[in-house]
Amino acid sequence: MRPLEGITILDLSRVLACPFASMILAELGAEVIKVEQPGSGDETRGFEPMARGEAGEVSAYYMAFNRSKRSITVNLRSPQGQELVRKLAAGADVLLENFPVGTLAKYGLDYAALAPLNERLVHVSCTGFGQTGPYRKRKGYDTVFQAMAGIMSLTGERGGGPVKPGLPIADLSSGLWVAIAILSALAGREKTGKGSHVDFSMFDGQVGLLSLAAARWFALGEVPARLGTEHPGRIPSAAFVCADGRWVQITGSDQHWAPLCNLLGLEAWAEDARLARNAERLARREEVMAGLQAAIGKLDRDELCRRCDLAGVPAGPILQVDEVMANEHVAARGMVVDFAHPTIGAFKGMRVPLRFQGLDDPEVGPPPLLGEHTGQVLREKLGIDEQALKDLRGAGAI
Repeated sequence: MRPLEGITILDLSRVLACPFASMILAELGAEVIKVEQPGSGDETRGFEPMARGEAGEVSAYYMAFNRSKRSITVNLRSPQGQELVRKLAAGADVLLENFPVGTLAKYGLDYAALAPLNERLVHVSCTGFGQTGPYRKRKGYDTVFQAMAGIMSLTGERGGGPVKPGLPIADLSSGLWVAIAILSALAGREKTGKGSHVDFSMFDGQVGLLSLAAARWFALGEVPARLGTEHPGRIPSAAFVCADGRWVQITGSDQHWAPLCNLLGLEAWAEDARLARNAERLARREEVMAGLQAAIGKLDRDELCRRCDLAGVPAGPILQVDEVMANEHVAARGMVVDFAHPTIGAFKGMRVPLRFQGLDDPEVGPPPLLGEHTGQVLREKLGIDEQALKDLRGAGAI
């Protein structure tokens, strides 16, 4: 048995953050019913990159965040479609949505309208800036939230301009926040017997990640500068280029300093009491970093990593995506999974990285075709017969 079996999630969300959250919960055992617009569906069905097979092409973007779900098509602008969602919500545990503030209220599908139909319903609203506050009507995307929440200001090379991370970190971390919100609300429901409404702002989520940068501001009044891969408060913690042109990240504490110096041939530094503590190394940042780089630049990456492993110094090669996919530990942990798609055949994805004892591990299923389960879900959940389905299709409700 997987941890979330028996939980039904009605997922009205699109694009990345919320679909990522609901996919995680689906592979942990929840039944996720993805509600999509008839004819077009989630807009990411058309996003690059496309994966191609003999029977056609499918968005790899869509597949990355929508595995293991059931897809139904419902026109939320149709009164009949709205009624279908109300009836489905009446029997669901969770409703997840990321519409702009006030949109679902116009359709009679907000928490105030649905809670009387199902007092145990957990309704999660994910918006850019939340249901309240001066920015609540503003629109934004991943990079906007990164910019406004300070993350871009912290990212980039020393003396250079701001840089966005290589992944949509605001979307991905928001998906994790949303999954936490759903699980927390479900746990709370076990105590109160009643559901709740969760107001999650993606902007809030990024501000909440400032953590250490905020701590430096609170403690020191310091606005952290961009330092590339260097850590503002620890040396060594940075990426270094090796003799073969490849890169390694070394991050250590005081107990790693002498072993690192010794493996690099810097015995005098290893014995220098003035460098034994991190605070002293920070005070001599330029000198220490230059000396480390000079010594590391004499070694090939793999040899340096071998020496660090033997000495117990935390270090790792900076791998490209293709190298990660071929990595022996990634393979041993089963992080790359396969699923069969009816259009393109076998395809790969990244597994939910949790393993359980006493419960079954997450399972990977294919992403649904658009509206693949509409008839099945409406028959199962609402008892709608074939004639009624035909009528709903004719009316443009599904």
